[in-house]
Amino acid sequence: MRLASFNLENLDDEPGREPSLAQRIAVLRPQLQRLDADVLCLQEVNAQRDRKGQPRRLRALDRLLEGTAYAGFHRAGSGRPESGEPADKHNLVILSRWPIAASRQLHHDLVPPASYRPVTAEPPEPEAGPVLWDRPILLAAIALPGGRRLQVVNLHLRAPLAAPIAGQKLGAFAWKSVPAWAEGFFLASLKRCGQALEARRLVDQIFDVEPEALIAVCGDFNAEAQETPLRIVRGDLEDTGNGALAGRSLVPLERALPESQRFSVLHQGRRLMLDHMLVSRPLLAFHQAVEVHNEALGDELVAYATGSHSPESFHAPLVASFRLPGRLPGRLADA
Repeated sequence: MRLASFNLENLDDEPGREPSLAQRIAVLRPQLQRLDADVLCLQEVNAQRDRKGQPRRLRALDRLLEGTAYAGFHRAGSGRPESGEPADKHNLVILSRWPIAASRQLHHDLVPPASYRPVTAEPPEPEAGPVLWDRPILLAAIALPGGRRLQVVNLHLRAPLAAPIAGQKLGAFAWKSVPAWAEGFFLASLKRCGQALEARRLVDQIFDVEPEALIAVCGDFNAEAQETPLRIVRGDLEDTGNGALAGRSLVPLERALPESQRFSVLHQGRRLMLDHMLVSRPLLAFHQAVEVHNEALGDELVAYATGSHSPESFHAPLVASFRLPGRLPGRLADA
């Protein structure tokens, strides 16, 4: 079995958009085919309307998958928490060769919004309001041949960019004061870590029902291994201090890579591992190899500074292979 994760970075077919969807497909489709995945987690899939007033659908994704084996895969996707309809920006999608027995999204289902009143807002906020996650978390239970289920959690945590504070922005990335920026950065951290907590609670709910569950938490964490969101989701023994909980910790598969290859984003020449695949110990037992396809990765900050419109994603895809008990028929290579 091959399990993969890829942030497509604002996949869309908006008219006049540069680069065009056709240009993006020419770069992204070979990357997807190279992954040769049986289960694929995608982030930043935008949705479109065919006509005003109609529900949005994942039209750009459908075009990207045309002519590939993924076009016939089972699919689960996230949507707006209030309606379930795909959001205009940054939907999550899970594609699976095998049937998806159940799926659901979580958005403050396990962790309620924090209540907070900004101290630098202009004019001052009269009372506290909720701090909401930017996106849901998507869970799919995949029915593997042989009767077992693979529990796949697809997530995209908030980037470490300061959240808006009323009356305190001069522009998209410019602030009126350092304290206002600092408060916005604090709120962004609260969103990112709070959603990591919801993902961790979800993992433990699965373990409560099935202690030997095959669990994979995949996606764009917008954080490196030593940062708080990763520590929250992993639940390492070094943090809990309780050996009885060691079986509930999750293991980052990138640890199997040489340090020189351990990056999924280039930022001003810095190699960052922001995309991760964390697995339960029962799933780790069947792990064989992990790859990060970062050979052609461009520097996201250089592209932004030069104003270039690259058709690629500035995230490298990850793929891990597992040998599960018994033969799993229907590999992409056999199709």
